[in-house]
Parts: sequence; structure tokens; C-alpha cells
Amino acid sequence: MQLRALRGAITVEANEADTILSATEELVREVVGRNALSHDDIVSCIFTCTGDLDAEFPAVAARNLGFSDVPLLCAREMQVPGSLPRVIRLLMHCYCDPATEVSHVYLREAVTLRKDLHDAQLKAAPQETQRRRP
Repeated sequence: MQLRALRGAITVEANEADTILSATEELVREVVGRNALSHDDIVSCIFTCTGDLDAEFPAVAARNLGFSDVPLLCAREMQVPGSLPRVIRLLMHCYCDPATEVSHVYLREAVTLRKDLHDAQLKAAPQETQRRRP
């Protein structure tokens, strides 16, 4: 196993606590699922939010998913003129098989942040969906 860093982002419709928690939970579940991670593989996770999101800490969603023993940190994203609004980003440190390609996850409007990864995500998502089915 090798220590790796996974990136992800998601946009939300409004600065509301429930909306932030729901989107963060979706993002974390997708990163964990697409990379076939177990709870014990996760070392830490850093969340950032754009300046227009302050109704709730994204880390609360991770705690709700059972990440109570994983170090989590929330921070404010840089305010760059013209940047995408209402974005939650994550940087997850985890142990992965070095022979396996990692899958970074960009959801909703956040796909525009990493257009270079968008095609790879479309290819990875259906395979992951097939693996999840019983």
C-alpha cells in the first residue's frame, strides 16, 4: 500500500446547512466508492469551501458517515475573481494499491474545474456502478 492523495469537488445550490451536508456526503461517498477504500485506508481529509458557503462545516458530513477517528480540517478557499461559486473541495489522504489508478471525483458544476479529468470520470463511474450492484 502507498500513501496517496485524492482530490474532489462538488457544487451546491444554496448556502444552507442541509445542502452543504448532503453534497459533502455525496462527494465523500463517491471518492471512497470509486477508489474502493475502506474506513481504515483513510488517513485524513481537508475540506475547503468558497467564501459564499458558511452555513455548516463540511467535516460534519464526514463525521456523520463515521469518520469520527479520522483527522478532518475545514478551510476557506481563495477568492479568485471569476471563480466558480458555491464549491466544496476535498483532499483525502489514504492508502491505496500503487498499481491501481486513483479516481479523482468532480461532481455537478465542479466538473468544469478539471475538464482534463472529466472523460476519465465518465469511464470510471459506470464500472463502479456495476461493481456496487449485488
